[in-house]
Amino acid sequence: MVKHQPLQVYEKQLFVSFVTGIYGCRWKRYQRSQEDSSRWECTWFIILCSSFLLVLFWAYFWLVAQNDFNEFNWSVYNRSGAWSDETIPILAPTTVGFSYITFLMILALFHISLGQQLNLYWVHKIGVLATLFTTISGVVSVDDIWGDEWDILLVSLQSTAPFLHIGALATVTAISWLVAGYVVRRDRSNFQVTVLVIYFIILLAVYLAPLTFSCPCIMDRHTLRPRPDIIGRRGAPMMAPENTIVSFNRALQNGASSLEADVTISVDGVPFLMRDRTLRRTTDVGKVFPARQFEDASLFNWTEIHSLNAGQWFLKSDPYWTVETLTARDRLRIGNQTVCSLVDMLRLAARANGSALLNIRRPPPEHPRHRSWFMDTLWAVQKAGISPKRVRTVTWTPDTDRGRVRGLPQSANEKLSLEEIRQRGITSLTLHYSKASHTDIQEYLAHNVSVTMSAVNAPWLYSVLWCSGVSSVSSDAPQVLRKVPYPIWLMSRSAYRFIWLTSDLVSIALVIGIFCFQKWKMSGMQNYNPEQIVLSAVANRTDRDLKVMKEKLIFSELNNGLSSTEDISLFPENGYAIYSHGGLGD
Repeated sequence: MVKHQPLQVYEKQLFVSFVTGIYGCRWKRYQRSQEDSSRWECTWFIILCSSFLLVLFWAYFWLVAQNDFNEFNWSVYNRSGAWSDETIPILAPTTVGFSYITFLMILALFHISLGQQLNLYWVHKIGVLATLFTTISGVVSVDDIWGDEWDILLVSLQSTAPFLHIGALATVTAISWLVAGYVVRRDRSNFQVTVLVIYFIILLAVYLAPLTFSCPCIMDRHTLRPRPDIIGRRGAPMMAPENTIVSFNRALQNGASSLEADVTISVDGVPFLMRDRTLRRTTDVGKVFPARQFEDASLFNWTEIHSLNAGQWFLKSDPYWTVETLTARDRLRIGNQTVCSLVDMLRLAARANGSALLNIRRPPPEHPRHRSWFMDTLWAVQKAGISPKRVRTVTWTPDTDRGRVRGLPQSANEKLSLEEIRQRGITSLTLHYSKASHTDIQEYLAHNVSVTMSAVNAPWLYSVLWCSGVSSVSSDAPQVLRKVPYPIWLMSRSAYRFIWLTSDLVSIALVIGIFCFQKWKMSGMQNYNPEQIVLSAVANRTDRDLKVMKEKLIFSELNNGLSSTEDISLFPENGYAIYSHGGLGD
């Protein structure tokens, strides 16, 4: 072994120092290595990739689930009994974790591209594991509390699949640079062949993915149906307290043609509007009747119910972060709201020449109106002076009681066959947006069955259902949907087929070009004489561009067979350090 301590002149490598410093805390040149990464570090890279894919999935889920944030908060409230915006504690760490893992992933790919050895710093290893386990626990918790919401992922692909395909195509094409650089090495191994086969299988799957897409908005423009009507679901609950007169007024002002409400029957037979089983969340029952705050809302009489305030909770909890946008006059009016009766809501709909969709909850067995709830509903419709044909009912009761609401159009809240629809005398379906596919909707429409999709708050979902042909949607956010005068995107089949095939062909050409370039580059390096390798080419540079550093060089058995008689000669006047044969001059 030959040891020498010459004065070396090196060119600055700021970008490499930044990449290796942030990723592995290796800021100095002598700390870096271009040798193959150890199996341990390769394992950590696989863990990092797995964490990235999981966090990406998690972030995408919450991006599309924004349509149902109110439903999530309500689900948590039913379990905990306390109302708050539970999405904030989830979205904040998700954003931080996704940004952190993505940054590390980019640094790791730069390591591979620059030929640097992977060596993840121990602090980052802890951060990756923390992010991974936090995300896994979040997935498990959501599956327990809100398991039905996973369906939105498949629904969202009807809108996002063409764009995700382009992104995936660009990603796998860019990765071909790293794959090609790894598999074209002189020494072939079974693992390299495995990597190549897996890569081309993934590439082929991405190329053919559009064959599995079902996107309603890939259609001819002349077949697009009229814009679906918007039903104000509990009014406009993002702008005013749900199921109050102010909320219904806001819905009508923001383009809603119909109003939807949850109907409960009081102990003295007065239908009133209340979503929850109890009065705790949306009234001050805990203050007025503290001993009865956990009782069923239907066990109060109308005088007691009407004495409760139904607006202060909205101003205090600010469930949709909209209170700051209200004027002083609006806040005063909202703060004085009381529980709304069914008659008052129907009168408002009649004056606006609108219609109503009623979700009627049958009273419990111990309720005195348990058998006559349907007569109480008919009485309210007649008293309001609205045409029965403009009132649809969704009764959460057995089919034996469904026909008792005579004279009112009936709507089912479950997916039924055409034969069942005819047998039950149902004129329309009111379904959750995830319960009917594009094919189901088309079949219902072909047999003159009206379809209303509920819980539609996001413009992308409204656009998908518009392209599917639904006649109306029920929404908590009519003020948002009124700003969607046309589907977000609409494309003919021929146009999308052209984009698909063109992008695939461009990707194929780039992948072939990258592999050929990497092969040519590697063959040139194999033909290069190691004795002519210049350690640092800094000739004709100014002093400002040079960094003079003294390092201890330790040379041992090199791959090119340097013996103990081979020297290193230093020419500081030229700024070069090159290999030469001969004795060492001290």
